[in-house]
Amino acid sequence: MLGRKDSQGRFFDRYVYENHVPRDHELVRIDREVDFSFVEEETRDLYEEGFGRPSWPPEVLFRMLFLEYYSNLSDVQVCEQCRYNLLYRWFVGLGIGEATPDDTTLVVFRRRLGQERIERFFKRVNEQAKGKGLLVGRYKILDATHVIANVAIPSTVGLLRQARRRVLRVIGKKYPKCAKRLEETYGEGDLKGRRATEEELVREVELTREFFSEAKGKYTEETDRVISEMEGMLYGDEKIVSLVDPDARWGYKDEDHPFCGYKVHVACDESEIVTSVDSLSGNENEGAEGNVRSLLGKEREQGMEYRAVVADSLYDSSDNRKAIHEERSSDGKPVRAYIPSRRKEKNLDRFRYDPKRDCVVCPLGQLSIGKSPHEQGYLYYFSAQWCRDCPYQDGCPSLNEGRVRVFVSEDYRLKLLDENSERKEALKKRPIVERRFGAGKKWHGLGRARYWGRAKVAIQALMTFLVMNVKRMVRLLLMKERKLGILETG
Repeated sequence: MLGRKDSQGRFFDRYVYENHVPRDHELVRIDREVDFSFVEEETRDLYEEGFGRPSWPPEVLFRMLFLEYYSNLSDVQVCEQCRYNLLYRWFVGLGIGEATPDDTTLVVFRRRLGQERIERFFKRVNEQAKGKGLLVGRYKILDATHVIANVAIPSTVGLLRQARRRVLRVIGKKYPKCAKRLEETYGEGDLKGRRATEEELVREVELTREFFSEAKGKYTEETDRVISEMEGMLYGDEKIVSLVDPDARWGYKDEDHPFCGYKVHVACDESEIVTSVDSLSGNENEGAEGNVRSLLGKEREQGMEYRAVVADSLYDSSDNRKAIHEERSSDGKPVRAYIPSRRKEKNLDRFRYDPKRDCVVCPLGQLSIGKSPHEQGYLYYFSAQWCRDCPYQDGCPSLNEGRVRVFVSEDYRLKLLDENSERKEALKKRPIVERRFGAGKKWHGLGRARYWGRAKVAIQALMTFLVMNVKRMVRLLLMKERKLGILETG
């Protein structure tokens, strides 16, 4: 049965809290400015009305989860803090003498919420930020950051041995003698702290295949299921990094710095409020069209307003520019794509493309006379007679078979739609999202995954940015108050 917070409280509780909770603390401002009552509304379907014992109020448990990410605590630590920290007890909504939920309760509550419901919480907070007029709504900045997986990365030999041990444990539940015999046959040699040689690696691969072949179909259905699962992980299209967290993948922060884990892909407003979050595998390219469309779709669902998307050169592609231009700003115009180029357009060093006349202009001012379609663009050609009489034909790099031909890619044509005076200013806003990532890793534990699996990492990312957005909201409101105070006194 759904439990509810006691909105009245007791006289003794009010007396203690009013005299001992610091009224200028950030959590006090958060409690005053942000409405968390949506938690009960969003979780009502998880409880059977009028049946069973009353649960802990969902808002109490959510506020504990909020504190967990606010102070980068574990489930156990936040429960300990709520037992003796008066500020935390007051923020959560617990009475002085009231019992405190334990860490198991928090784990179950988070599992019941799941990724989809926590994303709805995240959007409800964004609605409040939008309603208070805190979003600038001019530029939407896209970027991603890496999150290290919470695993010890085994070698390939270690991974194969882990797979065999896992199957042996399943067999041993019902057939311990058979498991012991198989272990003796397919045991592990001692590498004595050194790297395996190529011969030893080949032996481990063959040994694992033989073991799976011998064990399959002879024991329980669970054994066959685990073997199939292990074969898929070890010999599938994507090589796994760890059996503990099979969703983690190798990726690169840059060319010389690999990492094992995930990426968190976000869209951020100029106000430094993150409005959309996606979780990706470590080996995914956040600049791929599908990932860009996913974030833009979430922005559209929330009714977020912006007139340009800002991103780094990793997002430089015609597919991304088309996806961005398909979106519409509040005035009905196509959204601009302010993305720096990764590569220079060939053959246009001396020539210029004129988008209004859809032609190429040579250094002497002569216009191309036609174009022919090619893969990913058009080939513009000039008059052969003009090129024969051109005084610079000997040094012209684009001259071919008596006339100049210049290729203009579709991507370049799309880039020209976004060339305006605002572009340079917009690109200067990219560090905003980097600051968000830096704060998330330094203060809220975003640098390393708390849990195993992509879905749980998504929950971590959503909760982290929910907390950071709430903190940013109260700071922006405080800045507004101070500004109004200065204007009134002035």
